[in-house]
Amino acid sequence: MSTRLAIDELGAQGDGIAHTPAGPVYVPFALPGEVVLAQVEKGRGRLLAVEKPSSLRVEPASRHFGICGGCAVQHLAPDPYAEWKREKVVRALGSRGLDAAVEPLIRCPPGSRRRVTLSARAADGRTLLGFHAAQSHRIINIEECPVAVPQITAALSDLRQLAGLIATGPKTFRMTVTATRTGLDIAAEDLGRLDEGRRRQAIDFVLAKGFARLSIGGEVLVEREKPVVLFGSTPVSLPPGSFLQATEQAEEAMAGLVCRHLAGAKHAADLFAGSGTFALHLARASRVHAVEGDAAALKALDEAAKRAGGLKPISVEKRDLFNRPLTAKELGRFDGLVFDPPRAGAEAQCRQIARSTVRRVAAVSCNPGTLARDLAVLVEGGYGIVSVTPVDQFLWSPHVEVVALLERVKSGRP
Repeated sequence: MSTRLAIDELGAQGDGIAHTPAGPVYVPFALPGEVVLAQVEKGRGRLLAVEKPSSLRVEPASRHFGICGGCAVQHLAPDPYAEWKREKVVRALGSRGLDAAVEPLIRCPPGSRRRVTLSARAADGRTLLGFHAAQSHRIINIEECPVAVPQITAALSDLRQLAGLIATGPKTFRMTVTATRTGLDIAAEDLGRLDEGRRRQAIDFVLAKGFARLSIGGEVLVEREKPVVLFGSTPVSLPPGSFLQATEQAEEAMAGLVCRHLAGAKHAADLFAGSGTFALHLARASRVHAVEGDAAALKALDEAAKRAGGLKPISVEKRDLFNRPLTAKELGRFDGLVFDPPRAGAEAQCRQIARSTVRRVAAVSCNPGTLARDLAVLVEGGYGIVSVTPVDQFLWSPHVEVVALLERVKSGRP
């Protein structure tokens, strides 16, 4: 049975929200101002038809949109889309009582995502490769992806063939594909053990197609050439599955914000440094101490720094900053600092920064909620927020990257 709904607002996950006497109903792919027909169950609606379209509605970029769950808001016009993402950051800060001006969204173009994580499954004589349908474990077999860089989109057919070669059963597994300067880097996870015949077939296929590397469960099966990305002008050989900003444009925008804010720092700290996203940019002007818990990522950073020319010294430290954050005393040798933690944020580390004498801090996050929590700790400790800038690293999805810049305005707590 269908229900007619008037959509009142766009929710945080990109669903249209209809406020009804029975409570809110969330309808994916519906927009504010629309009247829609939906099949409703337990507060969620499956869109059946748009009776009255919104003036905000545009033609989606992908033929898979509305079925594929990879994107939530391809149907929303660019300007209201940008404001929706910016408003997510405004609301997150407001929830923590932070009154900071939020800059307009820095936009990233279609076709710029250099890393995608695809789901794959081989069953009934065919191989599926793509993204899950919205609110489902069903894989949508994609033929195009307007978010991904052209190198990945052009290789979808070959990647599907490769998935069929390495599948060990009907179970769904993941293939993370990264476009690097030396070719595609493919990291498969959640697979069983490959027999020798499948390993040989996969190796031959990777070499024949010119892919840079294939790893399975962290083990390098074949490496035709080391996958290389540039952080600034410094080439870095990525370890299998290591963290990488999803788009090069977003990375450059964020690095620019961070470097301009920390300009003049003689000794900067890069916490949760990964393979050097920010450290290798900052080292053009400052000595840098990079701290990271992933040994492989840290080794890649250290080797890149040693090979590069024109950099200030970079020291590295392997350390679990969640369980053993740098103390306020240890932070005393730095006059600038950037931290870019996983989605869980860096609350324990921020409590130490709040007690430190570090003059300028740059906070980078893919989670506005945990970022707002961490910023509240820093503000309570005597920092003032200079600027907050959202970056659209995850085009047409509910996710948004944020760079917050702070400077100390009063002495830290003892």
